[in-house]
Amino acid sequence: MKKQRETSVRNGAEMMWAPIPEHVHLEHREILDAAQADALGVRASSVLWERIGVGGAVLPHYHDVAEIIHITRGRVKLLCNGAWQSQSAGDTFHVPAGTVHSVANDDLEPTEQISIFLPAGDDNPPNHFFKTHRDYNVPLEQEQEMAEEQVPLEASTS
Repeated sequence: MKKQRETSVRNGAEMMWAPIPEHVHLEHREILDAAQADALGVRASSVLWERIGVGGAVLPHYHDVAEIIHITRGRVKLLCNGAWQSQSAGDTFHVPAGTVHSVANDDLEPTEQISIFLPAGDDNPPNHFFKTHRDYNVPLEQEQEMAEEQVPLEASTS
């Protein structure tokens, strides 16, 4: 499979909200699908930007993949290990594959979350924290501006 070599952009305003009829007042925009993950050379099933309307909920369910849910807007109730917990924007849930979970809007306006679905299993390779490598051949605009503003050391010591 040929891997993607250029950065691509998905414009949020161009992504349409699509309902997920199995749940109550739930819509999503798919940020990354399995084919796009394959093109990037990563293991991911899907990444969704989800919106739960007032009175709505992702009904209790489970997956054959692990899910990471990060609340980005509003207050929600999470079914976590059989008990409901109140959570809010900034909170993140790690849901193992096969674990029943649910998220319900507990706010007076729609809530939003990013849900990341990742393959799970003993046959997955071990994880490690990523490495970042700075490309000094591509200067940042801020670095260029700073370089232009700098006064040579000899000139500033007079």
